[in-house]
Amino acid sequence: MADVLNVGVNLDAFSQAIHSIQALRSSVTRVFDCLKDGMKNKESQESRERAFVSEFQDNLHSVNRDLNELERLSNLVGKPSENHPLHNSGLLSLDPVHDKTPLYSQLLQAYKWSNKLQFHAGLASGLLNQQSLKRSANQMGVSAKRRPKAQPTTLVLPIQYIDDVISRIDRMFPEMTIHLSRPNGTSAMLLVTLGKVLKVIVVMRSLFIDRTIVKGYNENVYTDDGKLDIWSKSNYQVFQKVTDHATTALLHYQLPQMPDVVVRSFMFQISADTLREEPDIPGSSVNAMQRKGLADCLNVQLSSIT
Repeated sequence: MADVLNVGVNLDAFSQAIHSIQALRSSVTRVFDCLKDGMKNKESQESRERAFVSEFQDNLHSVNRDLNELERLSNLVGKPSENHPLHNSGLLSLDPVHDKTPLYSQLLQAYKWSNKLQFHAGLASGLLNQQSLKRSANQMGVSAKRRPKAQPTTLVLPIQYIDDVISRIDRMFPEMTIHLSRPNGTSAMLLVTLGKVLKVIVVMRSLFIDRTIVKGYNENVYTDDGKLDIWSKSNYQVFQKVTDHATTALLHYQLPQMPDVVVRSFMFQISADTLREEPDIPGSSVNAMQRKGLADCLNVQLSSIT
């Protein structure tokens, strides 16, 4: 309580000033009500005008009286002491020099980033809405106790079966060598070497291809600890373009019931004969378009090497 009294503010006058503000608001309201209601019904026009003017003057006198009272109380309230500790709020007045503060550039960068994020979110929302699942209205009445969802069998394939599939694919393409490793448990990682042209890192989950990176034959594909580098891009733009086309083909061409067909088609796509001749795979028009892009990117590179 002592700290409050030492700030130089008259609390009683402050409380009375609040009540005076309320009285002033009421007086102003009565003035506008008088103007709104107008002249009341009297016996004669002169008596109505006289009553309206008298009531209006009384209301104005009330406003003037309340305003004078508020001004008197405001002078009694006093000013806060400058020695009162403001803690962290006292630092608000210490504004730095604007020319030496990168605030504007940071705000501009954040604004551009926010606009770009909103734009890409709108594009993603439009694409997702095009492929939204359409559930029947009959399922809305199903009881809350539902049957447990069956685990997808293609995600829990035996390791021996996956090794056999990769081994068969390796024998199908003699111009390629496929090295299989499992550095992180059961998930397989493939290092595909295509002659002396390029190397492909394939990250798999069961028989599904999660990620692929294409690099040049002479580029290092390992990290410092001896593991496959699945994050860094190729140093050559041509192989970056091949990586983009291969990733696009994987996103467009999926066959969940027969994932081994997708892996075999992917290996067929990146093989040397496919990149040169651009043959067709029945039932895969999108994949053929991606192979054409791969061929356009690597025609010059393959011709210069062979």
